[in-house]
Amino acid sequence: MATLSPNPDTQCNCTRRVIVHVDMDAFYASIEQMDHPEFRGKPVVVGADPKGGKGRGVVSAASYEARKHGIHSALPISIAYRRCPDAVYVRPHFKRYAELSQKVMAILSEFSPLVEQISIDEAFLDCTGTEKLFGPPHELGRRIKERIRSETGLTASVGVATNKSIAKIASDLRKPDGLCICPPGREREFMGVLPLPYLWGAGKKTVERLEALGFYKVRDVQNCTVEKLNSLFGKYGSTLWDLANGVDDRPVTQSTPRKSISQEITFDRDIDRDDYVEHVLFQLADSLTRMMRREGIRGRTVTLKIRLSPFDSFTRSRTLQDPVNDVHRVRDTAVQLYRGFDRAGRKVRLVGIGVSNLELDETSPPEQLGLFSETGLPERHFDETDRVLDQMKHLYGDKVTRAVFIPPKQ
Repeated sequence: MATLSPNPDTQCNCTRRVIVHVDMDAFYASIEQMDHPEFRGKPVVVGADPKGGKGRGVVSAASYEARKHGIHSALPISIAYRRCPDAVYVRPHFKRYAELSQKVMAILSEFSPLVEQISIDEAFLDCTGTEKLFGPPHELGRRIKERIRSETGLTASVGVATNKSIAKIASDLRKPDGLCICPPGREREFMGVLPLPYLWGAGKKTVERLEALGFYKVRDVQNCTVEKLNSLFGKYGSTLWDLANGVDDRPVTQSTPRKSISQEITFDRDIDRDDYVEHVLFQLADSLTRMMRREGIRGRTVTLKIRLSPFDSFTRSRTLQDPVNDVHRVRDTAVQLYRGFDRAGRKVRLVGIGVSNLELDETSPPEQLGLFSETGLPERHFDETDRVLDQMKHLYGDKVTRAVFIPPKQ
C-alpha cells in the first residue's frame, strides 16, 4: 500500500496542534508472551477455552503470529481453533493487564497533562507546545516508545498529527512497534492515498456502501462534494467529507471516570436450570463487587444481561435507593430481575451483571440502613464480611472462597 512518507526532520509549526495517539501492540497477547518466554514467537490466543474446537465464547486478543492465521478479537473461539489448532490458548489475566495499563498511562501523563484514555491499551495526548521539552514530533514519538519499552517491556505504535483522527490512523499504519508522522499542512495528501477502511469513524457498513457507490480510496471521498455526500448519507455526509480531508477539530479531553462495570459468562452448553443460573449469578456478583471495592466505587443501577439460545440478548435493570458494592445486594437484585424475566422455556446461553450510576466510595453519603435485611442480619455485616474476604484473597489468592462456591464431594 502506498502511503505518504513524511520527512522525519519536519518541524511542527508551533501554531499547530501536536496530537499523539499511542496504541499498544497486541496488548493482552504481548503481556502473555512477555510473562511466559516459552510463548514468544508462537501464535498466542487470549480468550475462552477452545475445548478442542467445541468451546463457547470469543477471542479477546491475538498475537501477530496468530493474526497471520486470520485470528482476531471477537472471533468465535471455535473458529480460531479450526484456523490454528496449534496456537497457545490462554485465559485472560485482567488484573495483570490493568496493572500494566496503569503503568503505561502514568508514563504518558509525564509527556502531557492532557491524556485521553480511550481503552485499556490506547490513548490520545495533546503535546502542543512541548517541543522545547521533548523535541519535534519524531523525537517526541521516539521518547514515548522508548519509555514504554524500558519500563514495561512492551512495544507501542505511535502516530503524530495535527488532529485526533489522523493521529489514530498514523499509529495503525506501521504496526507493530511503529512511528508514523503526518506533517502539518499535508493532512489531505496523507489521507488521499489510503484505502477506505482506514477512514476512522466510518464503520464497516458505511465502507461497504461507499464501495458499492464506486468509492475505493479516501481520495474518492475527498473529490466528492459535500452536497452529494449529504444526499447519500444525510448529515453524516459532511462528517465523512471532513474526515477524508483531514479536518478534525475535536479536543483531547481528560479521561472521564468509568461509567459502568460488568462481568458475564458464556456457558459451555445451554442451560435450562434456574437454580444453576442463579448460582452463577451469585459467583458473578461476588467477582464483580470485589472489583468494585478494589477500585473504590459503588453503583446504584444493577443490570441483568441474559442471552437465550440461539442468540437473542435481553437486559433488565433496577435502580436502587443507595449506592452498593456488596455481593448480597447486587446478587439479590440480579436474581430478582432474573426471576421476573420470562424466558418462555428457552435455554440460557449467557448471563451477566452490570452496575452503573457509579460514584467514588469515599464520597458516598452514609447509608440509610434498615435494622435488619431480608436475611435477618444487619446489612453492614455484609460489607465487613466482604472486606475480610477481600483481605484473605489478597493474602492467599483465589483458593480462599465462599463455602457456597465449593462443589460438593462426589
